[in-house]
Amino acid sequence: MKLEFELDSFPSFKKTWLCLVITLSCFVMTNAQTVSGTVTADGQPLPGATVLIKGTSKGTSTDFDGNFTIDASPQNTLLFSYVGYATQSVMVGNQKKISIVLIADNKLDEVVVIGYGTQRKSDLTGSVSTVSSEDIASVPVSRVDQALQGRAAGVQVTQTSGAPGAGTSIRVRGGNSITGSNEPLWVIDGIIVGTNFDLNNINANDIKSIEILKDASSIAIYGSRGANGVVLVTTKNGANVGGGKPQISVGIYTSTQLVPERPAYLSQAEQISYTNEDARFRGVAEPFPGNPSDYPDNDYFDLLLNPAPIYNADVSIAGASENGSVNYFNSLNFFDQEGLIKNSGIEKYIFRSNLDFKISDKLKTGARVNYSRIKQDNGVVGYGGLLNILPTQPVYNDDGSYNGFNDVIGAPFSNPLAIAELDTDETYSNNLLGTVYVEYNPVKNLIIRSTFNPEINNSKRNEFTSSQRPDLTVVGEKGNARISSVSSIGWNNENTIQYDAEFGENHNLTVLGGASFQKVSTETFEAQAFGYTTDATQFNNLGLGTDPVRNVVGSGYTGFQTVSFFGRANYSFKDKYLLTLVGRSDGSSVFAEGNKYAFFPSIAGAWKISEEPFMQNQNVFKNLKLRASYGKAGNQAIGPYNTLGILQEANTTLNGVEQPGLTLGRPANPDLKWETTNSFDIALEASLFGGKVFTEFNYYYKKTEDLLLDVTIPRQTGFTSQLQNVGSLENKGWELMVSSTNIQNDNFKWNSTLTLSSNKNKVLDLGGQDYIDVVVDQIIGAGNLRIIVGETVPVFTGARYLGTWKSQADIDASGLNPGTQIVGGPRYENLNGDGIISNEDFVVLGSPFPDLIFGLENSLSYKNFDLNFYFQGTVGNEVYNLRTRGNFWTRGENPKYAEVANRWTPDNPTSDIPRAGSDAVTSSIPNSYDVEDGSHLRLKNVRLTYNLPVDKIGAFKGAKSMSIYASGTNLLLLSDFRLIDPETSRYGRNGVGNIAQGFSNGEYPNAKVLSLGLNVTF
Repeated sequence: MKLEFELDSFPSFKKTWLCLVITLSCFVMTNAQTVSGTVTADGQPLPGATVLIKGTSKGTSTDFDGNFTIDASPQNTLLFSYVGYATQSVMVGNQKKISIVLIADNKLDEVVVIGYGTQRKSDLTGSVSTVSSEDIASVPVSRVDQALQGRAAGVQVTQTSGAPGAGTSIRVRGGNSITGSNEPLWVIDGIIVGTNFDLNNINANDIKSIEILKDASSIAIYGSRGANGVVLVTTKNGANVGGGKPQISVGIYTSTQLVPERPAYLSQAEQISYTNEDARFRGVAEPFPGNPSDYPDNDYFDLLLNPAPIYNADVSIAGASENGSVNYFNSLNFFDQEGLIKNSGIEKYIFRSNLDFKISDKLKTGARVNYSRIKQDNGVVGYGGLLNILPTQPVYNDDGSYNGFNDVIGAPFSNPLAIAELDTDETYSNNLLGTVYVEYNPVKNLIIRSTFNPEINNSKRNEFTSSQRPDLTVVGEKGNARISSVSSIGWNNENTIQYDAEFGENHNLTVLGGASFQKVSTETFEAQAFGYTTDATQFNNLGLGTDPVRNVVGSGYTGFQTVSFFGRANYSFKDKYLLTLVGRSDGSSVFAEGNKYAFFPSIAGAWKISEEPFMQNQNVFKNLKLRASYGKAGNQAIGPYNTLGILQEANTTLNGVEQPGLTLGRPANPDLKWETTNSFDIALEASLFGGKVFTEFNYYYKKTEDLLLDVTIPRQTGFTSQLQNVGSLENKGWELMVSSTNIQNDNFKWNSTLTLSSNKNKVLDLGGQDYIDVVVDQIIGAGNLRIIVGETVPVFTGARYLGTWKSQADIDASGLNPGTQIVGGPRYENLNGDGIISNEDFVVLGSPFPDLIFGLENSLSYKNFDLNFYFQGTVGNEVYNLRTRGNFWTRGENPKYAEVANRWTPDNPTSDIPRAGSDAVTSSIPNSYDVEDGSHLRLKNVRLTYNLPVDKIGAFKGAKSMSIYASGTNLLLLSDFRLIDPETSRYGRNGVGNIAQGFSNGEYPNAKVLSLGLNVTF
């Protein structure tokens, strides 16, 4: 029998029931109890674990010893979670002490950030590499990109210079463009900041995680912006921090940069002997007729390089209200790094405020503000320039003034000590990066989000060349000053709507749609004045320049706009079969009408093999997933106005008087369109042996078409070349990542992570041309860098060096013009047998891109001690040593490598090192001796940390955690490169540097750094 009744039929019962409910509710409220306990894992306390009351946003986190305290009612359920461990839930009941042991879970259950959202790693259909805040914090760096080196498979990070504040060049699965940038797109808290954002503006300690999107499925949501990969940076917030109380964290460290090892050069006496020998061969007077002791023996490195300090201080305040409706993270960072060379360094102040407000169950809002103020001393003395000064060169004149004349060559001498003291080159910059967002949930599973992201950037560079510089005064020249500024303002508006739906028990669908709008404008200005007779005002009064004929004034403006519409659908069947569809339509103002818009789609799928019935009775694989993707991405590859013709100054003479005029300096091409990259990726992810080993293997293939290149056109047009869409290239390679827990017991834990990757790049077509010469050095000219069909982009080229000529008979038999060859001089291979060594004899000598990139990190913990050490390196890449031209081949006015002591002489006729003065007959040309092996192994960082047991030390009452650490960076480098460190990029990452990677001219060295630091959380 079924009994049904309405409460309204029993008024007295209804009132009694309501009173009982209210009474019980009050009882529950008044009986909320304080619950404390400890969270451990692997026999060790687990600091930073999240303790959350289920169904609410109220929570806290464990302190350094894994302890927590939270107010909860008996009916509440507590959720205990930590990245890499399975979440556990416990009903409070009458428990006032709860001890939880979290069990290690595999990496496939980690939540990672993707474009416009987050996703469990196990549900990913694309290729995403993650670098955690712990990885970043383990290496004290001034820029976050420096911490990525070797940590993400398929990502090559090259330090362009060791100078303070210097950046990196990053290639994600190789380079896709020749004319355009190959740098990845940076997105910070959802703000698209582009490929050239100055990462000095971001405090590495503010970062929660970094995700690198690599394949078509993951980057397609960024369309034309993502062809070179996307780096997503997520900063910290205060969610689940502090349990209603602010958590204050303080981190300080001080470092010492040690002067690195120097290349080996001839001693002073050996250099004098070489220079005199060179002069005798040329038939000129010996520069050093006396004894070596009669001349100076100056070590300009010792005079200008000294160990230099680094100071860093971080303070952050984070927390959330008790009900979780408000959370905040505020930080202030001060960073000061002096350079090894006088007048170089960087000083930074960075402030960040991240705020989130939950206005109601349906409405959230928040803001992110990052402001930075940077002063950079750019360095008026170049490290490479010191490699070009003879030790016999005097620093001072007899009267004690700075020497400014080089007697060996009879020309002014740019005295680096005088320059370091007298000249100025500094840049001040201010950057404001912000986000304001609103998120609305009108109904369950529907999220509408809109963000507005402004960025304001202003920089001013001040340069002053002193009127007192000795190299100027010896020729009667005066000083000059230059001021230049760059001001940009931009905004980005992103609008998305996302809906999650479940159909029955087996079907899950998440659909995202959105629109993006961006506008950026940049203004530049410069003014330069010549003829300064005083240093009193330096650059602060350009009106003091007394040579108005030479004065320079210029300004410029660029601007662009983009509009995009995008969508993504993620479908899951039985949580085993996953499908992702992505599409984005981009429009850009840099292209002409008819080519402004392009559509970039992708499709990806994944199969969780481990969920199949036939995988249930095995204990090798805890998780096993196969995934694949295919899609298209784009690259604008050109800046604003490149489709248009430009006017340039072209004065003419009319009636004997010069008249100003203009002419067309570049042909227009309204048919230019996007470079497009089609890519395929297939991967296998596995968690083995109960989650102790996680591995991921990827194979990919990318083909880029419609390359933007300068193509030769008929001279009848009035021009020699025009920018056109022609040519194609490909990248293919593999990536392997293995993360393992090697040992794990109550007192000791050892984890390792290995990353390996290999990329092969090849030019498929250059619009009918066989090769293109790229001129990177005006002295050397064309020939040492080429883009060749069938080869890597680019390759080093030159003649093959065969040693020295051993006899006149060998020269006569060679067929070469005997007037251009000499016994003891360099011998090159004449491939075409025409008797002349020219560009026609050049062969491929190597590529700047390695066959293998690797990184290996080990983390060990024993009781309160943590030890982390990290190796990275490359195999199979070559470096073009520009310094060799002066330090090996040419005249004695340049210092020579130590190996030149064994050069050819009549008494040493078997040597393959050319005789002194031989370049007077045989000009030095790009050749195989200039190209060196760049393979290297670097101990990037070692860090030893002691975690103080603050609960047992009365002096630190109030501190939740405290640790002290000592670390060393760049402590070991194994390399055969003559200039010691092969990790270099002479031409940087922009302009010709986009292609001309792997050149070294003796760049500012990467110093060994010793650091001591302290971290405290209250």
